[in-house]
Amino acid sequence: MTKDGPKRDRASKPDLVSRDYTIHLSKRTHKITFKKKAPRAVKEIRKFATAAMGTKDVRIDAKLNKFIWANGIRKTPNRVRVRLSRKMNEDEEADEKLYTLAQLVEVTSFKGLQTENVDA
Repeated sequence: MTKDGPKRDRASKPDLVSRDYTIHLSKRTHKITFKKKAPRAVKEIRKFATAAMGTKDVRIDAKLNKFIWANGIRKTPNRVRVRLSRKMNEDEEADEKLYTLAQLVEVTSFKGLQTENVDA
């Protein structure tokens, strides 16, 4: 509690928001055994989304999964542009009221891209 009023908690981020991020996958899967690269890339996207959006429940879109696995288990893409959307959980018995949906954003080049807020 501050003298101005109640202290804002870090977890009280705006509920529903969408942002575009570029994730450097080759940096996150460097020195990983060939047969574990694509599964590790998926785990690293989940980890990134959890840190960026503050939700433990992260759901990966089928297109994003196909993009990661397109060249096989060994040759994952160097970078991927991802749209992370924080959404309300429709299941009443769920532990968390929010979840994050990770979707693929197709781009021709990654040069000069920054994190952008998207109007959903």
